[in-house]
Amino acid sequence: MTIKDIARLAGCGVATVSRVLNGGRDVSEETRKRVLAVVAEQDFHPNNNARHLKQRQDTGVAVLVQGSQNLLFADLVERAQALLRERGRQAELYYLDEAADGAAFAAQLCRERKPAGILFLGGAAWDFQRSFAGVTVPCVLLTGSARGLGFAHLSSLTTDDEEAAFQAVSYLLDRGHREIGVLGGGQPLSQIGRQRLRGCRRALEARGLSLDEGRTEPCRYDMADGYAAARRLMERCPEVTAVFAMSDVLAIGAIRALGDLNLRVPEDVSVMGYDGVFLARYSVPRLTTVCQDTDLMARRGVELLLAQIREEGEPVHETAPFRLLEGASVARPREEKKGV
Repeated sequence: MTIKDIARLAGCGVATVSRVLNGGRDVSEETRKRVLAVVAEQDFHPNNNARHLKQRQDTGVAVLVQGSQNLLFADLVERAQALLRERGRQAELYYLDEAADGAAFAAQLCRERKPAGILFLGGAAWDFQRSFAGVTVPCVLLTGSARGLGFAHLSSLTTDDEEAAFQAVSYLLDRGHREIGVLGGGQPLSQIGRQRLRGCRRALEARGLSLDEGRTEPCRYDMADGYAAARRLMERCPEVTAVFAMSDVLAIGAIRALGDLNLRVPEDVSVMGYDGVFLARYSVPRLTTVCQDTDLMARRGVELLLAQIREEGEPVHETAPFRLLEGASVARPREEKKGV
């Protein structure tokens, strides 16, 4: 039985079957169910084993990275690789599309490569609920919470995204901004996107304001999408005086878009980021942002994973600290400056 046989029995193309097996989302739910039904009926397992047989290492750790443009993940990967290497573990990196089903990919990886453990960088809670049952090795989810999912071999470590977004938007409000736009979150909203949006909404409501849905621009977490989303936002809502970007890469893309629209940052529009990535220190102007503790997250994530591999203790779900890092990308609105 080959992937071509599955495609024939399911009445679709080989490429479609491949996308289903690899967790891609650009397949209709009806087609996905039909393919998976054939896979289950035929007890089919993709035969990549021969190609990888000699490369299997039960000491290796798989690192699954959701999205290739996320600079926060790049920082975490570098730190995690070094920590694993110090402990005699080799890290094998797998970059997935931001919208891919990482848990389904991990289940396939367990069948084919048999890693000792898996470190997830990003991932949606609903994907774990739907697909994690096929994952058979210890796992840790970084930058997301698996609390309440009930898996005995899945720990997690994340930032309190709602509270961090609350403080970020409160910072803008404290400086006199009332017309605030929001970039990010994806469509549909990710778990993290929903939490950050709740924080935005809570900060506004605490000042007697409400979140104007017309001033939100869902987009993927990369600079090009941040650029395009900022242009759409400002062309639709020219009254906006401040932008809260749900990641630094979005904020940096937004700063470039504002410049191309002949708007100065922060004189005309302020920009607040989220993540505290290395590049944000060198943006022009230097970015004001929520800084996540990547050193702690990488170190603690590796510790939790190795402890589970050694079968020491129960899975844990922890929250890492954050801080607001002031740069030069936020100022008071122009109207308020004139009145001072």
